[in-house]
Amino acid sequence: MFNQYQLPYGSDALEPVIDALTVETHHGKHHAAYTKNLNDAAEKAGVSDMDIEELLGSLDKISDEGLRKAIRNNGGGFYNHNLYFSTIAPNGAKEPTGALKAKIDETFGSFDALKQKLTDLATGQFGSGWAWLSANKAGDLMASASPNQDNPISEGTGFIPMVAIDVWEHAYYLKYKNLRGDYIKALFDIMDWKAVEENYARITK
Repeated sequence: MFNQYQLPYGSDALEPVIDALTVETHHGKHHAAYTKNLNDAAEKAGVSDMDIEELLGSLDKISDEGLRKAIRNNGGGFYNHNLYFSTIAPNGAKEPTGALKAKIDETFGSFDALKQKLTDLATGQFGSGWAWLSANKAGDLMASASPNQDNPISEGTGFIPMVAIDVWEHAYYLKYKNLRGDYIKALFDIMDWKAVEENYARITK
């Protein structure tokens, strides 16, 4: 069974960056629905006991086309939102340190350059989707964007996401309306880079 990430803070804790109603709707309704639908489809496909990253990386092994599509969409929605909500916090670390900071500097030139790259990917994503900072087991970094509920795992890149920027309209429209760029800029104020560093350590261990 796949379990939805539970917020360790109240729905109003991310204000003024993200308002309480958006958190309640986004986490309590959208994310919860992806989780339920994933569990329903995974049970029918006989894959409920798989790790979600393993499952998303082996979708082609699900023979039933309808179940494969349902798991790709809802499994992606479940995984992507778990990552998104677990890497934002009201009092998170504002910048990366240690090995991740060094690799960011090596790969992108600077932390500010990485933020600009992610901003460009997120604002440039046509329609619904995500922007990512991902790593592989060797510690290499990749910034990318995906449509819908896809991610670097389901796309077969060999990279695992560490940072997720949600640009589906339900993530920001109640507060920011059509100003996606304002939402993305503000989101960096609540991104918890300590959580991202923990993701990096897990991927590269």
